[in-house]
Amino acid sequence: MFNRRKFSAAFVGGVAASAVLGQSVNAQTAESTSNPSAGKAATNTSFRSLKRIDAGALNIGYAEDGPAEGPAVILLHGWPYDIYSYVDVAPLLASAGYRVIVPYLRGYGTTRFLSESTLRNGQQAVIAVDIVALMDALGIKTATIAGYDWGARTADIIAALWPQRCKALVSVSGYLIGSQQANKAPLPPKAELEWWYQYYFATERGRAGYDKYRHDFAKLIWQLASPKWAFDDATFDRSAAAFDNPDHVSIVIHNYRWRLGLAEGEAKYDDLEKRLAQAPAISVPTITLEGDANGAPHPAPAAYAKKFSGRYEHRLISGGIGHNLPQEAPRAFAQAVIDVDGY
Repeated sequence: MFNRRKFSAAFVGGVAASAVLGQSVNAQTAESTSNPSAGKAATNTSFRSLKRIDAGALNIGYAEDGPAEGPAVILLHGWPYDIYSYVDVAPLLASAGYRVIVPYLRGYGTTRFLSESTLRNGQQAVIAVDIVALMDALGIKTATIAGYDWGARTADIIAALWPQRCKALVSVSGYLIGSQQANKAPLPPKAELEWWYQYYFATERGRAGYDKYRHDFAKLIWQLASPKWAFDDATFDRSAAAFDNPDHVSIVIHNYRWRLGLAEGEAKYDDLEKRLAQAPAISVPTITLEGDANGAPHPAPAAYAKKFSGRYEHRLISGGIGHNLPQEAPRAFAQAVIDVDGY
């Protein structure tokens, strides 16, 4: 039997942020600082179950843990990472009674396109469509959806466009929905420098370089985005295998070129993108998270707090936590999922 309160109490010794559990936070930012040191080191190297299912345009590979009848949680990874970002989060949530689903996004791991003729499209809307299709295929009507990087953007989009499918949201770095029009605006030079790889990917040399050196490239991004995370080779190599997907390079390059208006999306998603370009507010209960040592480009919490119109809380996770927050601080991430589900 699922007992959220009992499980949360067990976290108090390892995660100071649990002290805010039960506080009422409505449409405002409440910054909480936790010390996730008890959960920083990865202790798991595999998932309980790896599966595949046809969903929409894809055959999606995913990890699953927890009871089939439990409340559903969907955990979404970013670039250049994979499902192993959640290898420690998943069993924590499963032990609390959740049904945990961790899918490989299109272009990663064991996920494959069902048709060779399908455009290898990486635009923001289509990745959210993939996850809604996965929910349909698995018979999941509604779920708490959590993610970081591409996964946070995808979770944000589902919460904004299909709130009836998203019970609650955990989003690292907050509101990440964008548009091609908004991306035309130049940033200050220092901010542009942080996006160096986006401009590299805009060139054919960049495509070829990423294809040839994708593992080295990913390791460099890990180091830059999480400068205080002392991950070992075994941890990196488990995720790096996901980049050998035959569609990985095409999806990544298309994603970043689409953002700059250098690649077309698919017309059937134009209406979704028009809605997203309006920066719709998110009404579902939300906790946003940020690591205190995130070296990747990310907005300040004050810049997005008003985009969450429902019950909302922001937590700053201390202890040298970088961009890959669920893998670097799994207990803090799991705690946020449990807390927001109780709102």
